Formats: sequence, structure tokens, C-alpha cells
Amino acid sequence: MFKEIRNIAIIAHVDHGKTTLVDVMLKDSGIYRDNEQVTERVMDSNDLERERGITILSKNTSVMYKDIKINIIDTPGHADFGGEVERVLGMVDGVLLLVDAFEGPMPQTRFVLKKALSLGLKPIVVVNKIDRPQARPVEVVDEIFNLFIDLDATDEQADFPIVYASAREGISGLEPDAMTGGLQPLFEMIVNNVPAPKGDKDEPFRMLISNIDYDEYVGRIAVGRIDRGTLKTGQVLTVCRADGTTMQARAGRLYMHDGLKRVEVQESGAGDVVLVAGLGNIGIGETLCVPECVEALPVITVDEPTISMNFLVNNSPFAGNEGEYVTSRHLRERLFRELDTNVSLKVEETDSADCFKVSGRGELHLSILIETMRRQGYEFQVSRPEVILKEKEGKVLEPVELLFIDLPEEYVGNVIEKLGTRKAEMQNMQPGDNGYMRLQFRIPSRGLIGYRSEFLSDTRGNGIMNTILDGYSPYCGEIESRSRGSMIAWETGESVTYGLYNAQERGRLFIGPGVQVYEGMIVGENAKGEDITVNVCKKKHVTNMRASGSDEALRLTPPDNMSLEQCLEFISDDELVEVTPESIRLRKKMLTKMERDKAANRSKKQ
Repeated sequence: MFKEIRNIAIIAHVDHGKTTLVDVMLKDSGIYRDNEQVTERVMDSNDLERERGITILSKNTSVMYKDIKINIIDTPGHADFGGEVERVLGMVDGVLLLVDAFEGPMPQTRFVLKKALSLGLKPIVVVNKIDRPQARPVEVVDEIFNLFIDLDATDEQADFPIVYASAREGISGLEPDAMTGGLQPLFEMIVNNVPAPKGDKDEPFRMLISNIDYDEYVGRIAVGRIDRGTLKTGQVLTVCRADGTTMQARAGRLYMHDGLKRVEVQESGAGDVVLVAGLGNIGIGETLCVPECVEALPVITVDEPTISMNFLVNNSPFAGNEGEYVTSRHLRERLFRELDTNVSLKVEETDSADCFKVSGRGELHLSILIETMRRQGYEFQVSRPEVILKEKEGKVLEPVELLFIDLPEEYVGNVIEKLGTRKAEMQNMQPGDNGYMRLQFRIPSRGLIGYRSEFLSDTRGNGIMNTILDGYSPYCGEIESRSRGSMIAWETGESVTYGLYNAQERGRLFIGPGVQVYEGMIVGENAKGEDITVNVCKKKHVTNMRASGSDEALRLTPPDNMSLEQCLEFISDDELVEVTPESIRLRKKMLTKMERDKAANRSKKQ
């Protein structure tokens, strides 16, 4: 056990340099050999995190500075993964608030900082990317101070210490123009300003489980900070469950973080972050304590989900061709297993055994789950995302978000017009740098579904949008969603150039030649508002007569290969996204044209 410990979390907006800073802290603490080849963003160990360049899961590591052990938690910067932040903040006594020296505090900065301040944590501000040509550190510090005041920070919290840094260059300093090599000023700031954890090692042991890890050899591993007392390997424990019941367990193996490694130890004391194996089927938010002193800690609470969608067993004509896990039993087991580690997710069974309602914090939150399951060999279908409505005092309430947009001035009018049709209310508009404008709107979450891809098109890819949940407001009426229809495959077969050439005149295509399609599969977007059926498998008739001139070469416009998020935004209420390990397809719920026509006639009569 160490004489002195500091527990900190690093919180920031997406892409402000959290994971890069952790890389440099690990390097400066001397955990690597001189000749060791080091991977960039080493804490982003998940494949999806590396591909997308964002942190999705909270992760623990530790470094030694002089004789002090600093436990570090790298947290996600996107509000959709806020549950990852909320459940780990109880393990720390201070936070490093990382802010870009040019962009300043952004929406997710506000979100995670509000959570930290409400828990009474001691903040240290790190103004990162000080080497950027457009860096404006003095103005950014003023903006951060105003943010602290807006979030009702205490006088002590608002009097925050500041460190300037460039994580990429590995330099830091107490003034923007007085930078030194390495992160010694940052380490000194942590040691001198973050309080040591409270708790007496001589009191009865108690610990709240804040995270769940898994090892194929020892099974489920509970992660948490020891609130008080001492834990030893083989010790008999009582588990206080979230529902108020208790069970007996025994601590099998005990681990601690040492840099990027998990080191097995025999005992650990109050204030340290530990990993405990051998406890069986335990969950996040439960309390470990000794049988002679059973006292449960408050259960971890996180914000409620705002978006839901249905996960269904795949019943398309191509079902079972590409996936390993395809039945309702497989789907049910996987979704309920996700609840063990994803505390902000909610899974409900429906009237159908083949359909499950899954609720999360946002489209990105759910799409990451879908992509993860897809890569694990699962095959299923999902419906269009829908917001979760509430009822209070006889009024229907819906989630509302703050929308922040940075874009060139020439696109402002078009964006304001489009957002107006989605019930957005402008709250602020101010000029930025280099001909950019910053707009702030308050908009129903429903209005944002399907808007991101439209926004990128309207701004030619030059716009940046960020959102954060801003509570609930009265339902504001119907919002126009997609203004264009779908192009639907007429028959099952293989798409050919001739059929696609005729179809592309009606809109944009999602597939190219040589793709297997089935009746009812969506192959493109119609330029008009209604759905149309097209025969992309149609071949040119062969005759024994030659044209007087050579046949005109058929040129196809490259298809629009949409990502999973774009597919979820595109589909309407009567459509589904078919997800398999190898393919992502769009389809109608009713595959045949006859079924769709009958349903349309019934809805007209009603």
C-alpha cells in the first residue's frame, strides 16, 4: 500500500486531447523502457475508439510521481456516453478539466463539469493545444471562469488553478509564454491541489462497485475505490445489491493498476482503486462490505435515457446467411448482458418475443451498441429512433437539447431556415474567427433525428454541430421529418448496370452493380416525396439487330455508401435497418408492394 494517493478523472469535450495527455503522463512517469515502441492513444484500446478517434469507455491507469501514486480515469467526452462519466466520478477526489486553447469550453465541457462540481470535486483547468496558431489562452480562461459561474460553482471551485500545455508536444507551464519540457508543472499541481482520499484503513471494509471488467480466466471483475478499511485476498464479503437484498461472496484475486498493467496484490487499503475477482454475478452500483458491518453506500444514479428503438430478429429473405447469432434467444441474452456494464442503457421486453425495446442517451450511444454487436457476429434489425416522452401534471413533455453550430457565414441563412422547420429556437448568434459564425439553438430532440447528414450537405462539410440535453419541455407538435421517398427494389436478384442506370435518374443510389437485393429492400432515395419501386435487376434485351452506331456507354454515378448512423437517420417509421456482420441494408417493414398498398388504403380510410 502507498503512503499517499491522488485519484483524478480527466474530463473534456470530444477531441480536446484527453487521451493524448494521458499518453504523455504515462511516458513522463517512466513506465516505458527507453527502447519500447509506444502506441499513440494507448488508452483507446477498443477498435471502435481507434477508428472513430473518440473515447467510448472509461478506463483506469496509474502513474507514480515521486512517492505519490496518481490513479487516473480517462473518461468519454461525448454526452451520449455520459453514463460512463457519472459512474466513475465517485472514485475520484479531483478532476482535470481539459479545454482547447482555441475552441474554448464546448457543450460537453459544460455537461461533464456540471456533474463534477455537483459532487464537490476539486477542479484543475488544463488549457491544452497551446501551440495552435490561433490559440487564445487568455480569452479561453475567461470563458472557463464564466462557465464555472453559470454552473453555480463554489468560491473555492471557481478559484481554480491553471496549467497550460501541449499534450502532443509534451510540454507544460504555469504561463502561456513560460513552457517547459515534460509535465512536471501538471504533476505538481495535482499533488498540491487534489486532496488525498478520505477513509480510515482501520475501520470495517466498504467499497462501491463503479465499473465492471472481464477476464476470460477469472471472469467478472469489480472495479471501485475502497471507501474505508482494508481488503485482503480470500476475505469473506457481503454484497449489498441494488434491490436491497444481500449475498455472501469471497474475494478471489485482488489487482491494482500499475501504469497499463494489472498487478496482483494481497491486500489494499482505503482510498485506492482496486479490481476484485471471484465475486460472481455482481453489478455496478452495488456495495461490498464485511459481514459484521453491513452498510450499503448510495446506489449510483445516472440520467435517464432519451432515445429508444426496437431491436428485432432478422426476418428478411437473406436472414441467417451472414450472422452467427440470429435467434431471439441470442439477441435477448446479448442485450441483457449489456446492462451489466452499460448503466445508462435500458432494455425492455415487448408483446413479441422477437422484439426488444432498447433505450439510450442518444443516437450515437445506441449506434455504438449496434456496431459492437454486429462485429461480434450478431444479426438483427433495428427501427427508427424515437424520443422518449414523459407526462407530468397532465402535460406531455419531450426532451430538448441545446444545439451549438460553428459554420461559415454564407451557410447561416440556409441552416436557420432548415432548423426553423424543426421547431428550433435561436438563443444566440455571434461572430467567430476566419469568417465563421457560432449559433446556439434550443431544439426538441425529435428535430435532430435525421438532421446531421442534411447539415453536412448544407454546409458542404464545413459546419460543426454539438448538442447537449437541456431538460424537458412541453410537446411542441408534429415535426416534418424526411421530405423525400425511397427507391425500393422490385424483385429479388442481382443489381445490374442497365437497371441501375434507369433508376439513378429518379434520385441517388445506395448500391452499385453486382449487389444481391431482395423485394422490398431500399436501394436509393427518390428525388420526390413518395416511395417508388424500381427494377435494378433489369437487363437490356438482346436482339439480332445491331444499332447503326455503337451503343452508348452506360455511366453510373458512384453510389452513396451510408454509414450505420446515416442509415438510422435516413429511415422513416415504416422502414428498418438490417444489420449483419458483413452488411448494412435498408428495407421496408412490409416487403411486397401489395402489402404496402393495402396498409396505405387502410390508413386513408381511418
